Amino acid sequence: MSYVDIGWPWGVALIGIIAYCFSDNVTLTKILMVIAYVLIGSRMGLGALRMWSLGLLNKEFPRYEYQKIRWKQSGKSNEKLAMQIEALSQGLANASFLAIPIFLISVSPFTQLSTLEIIGFTIFILSIVFETVADYQKLKFLKEMKRQNKQNMVCDIGLWKYTRHPNYFAEWMVWNGLIIASIPSYISLFNSEIFWLWIFLGVALLYTSRIMYITLVYLTGAVPSEYYSVQKRPAYKAYQQSTNIFFPGFKR
Repeated sequence: MSYVDIGWPWGVALIGIIAYCFSDNVTLTKILMVIAYVLIGSRMGLGALRMWSLGLLNKEFPRYEYQKIRWKQSGKSNEKLAMQIEALSQGLANASFLAIPIFLISVSPFTQLSTLEIIGFTIFILSIVFETVADYQKLKFLKEMKRQNKQNMVCDIGLWKYTRHPNYFAEWMVWNGLIIASIPSYISLFNSEIFWLWIFLGVALLYTSRIMYITLVYLTGAVPSEYYSVQKRPAYKAYQQSTNIFFPGFKR
């Protein structure tokens, strides 16, 4: 299942490239959205390829091991079939819900950035910075613990003081930014699309945020990783009790 982490992000980048190639006219909004998708996909995709080159994909990631535990608990005995369904589900999410923001932008009649688009892209940029800082702080912490020959320590520095998963929160906000940026394009379709289809697109656009939240918290994000963190790190239980799991906040 770890190899899905190569296919999923590069699929996101490919959506951006496809949208650019088939767009009728090139505007600043469309270019920004294409850059956003390529950046999201290539950032994660290059990381996955790096792990592949180091042989780290030969061992199943903990989040997918956790999936296998849940499959057994739910009575799924055919693990190979379940793995294929999981991989295809992630591909389907790419080609449907996650593609909605950029395809709405692709048919936008606007040539100038609107206020909502500026807000959305600003959220996107800030979220990318937030996620990058969180990853850097975690890497710096691990290097320092290795230098001190300390094992299984809890990262509780920087952004990790305020949420147990600042990287997952930032990734969720990345997509929320793109959703907000695509709202003006969605509204512009009101007079040109069938009403029920227009409503469906709006619901699907908002549900994209919900899908990413569920995925990043329950399916392949926070909950699966913490299942193993509690077992490996003695101090993690106290960390759970004092720090929010997803949304940033002050310690309790």
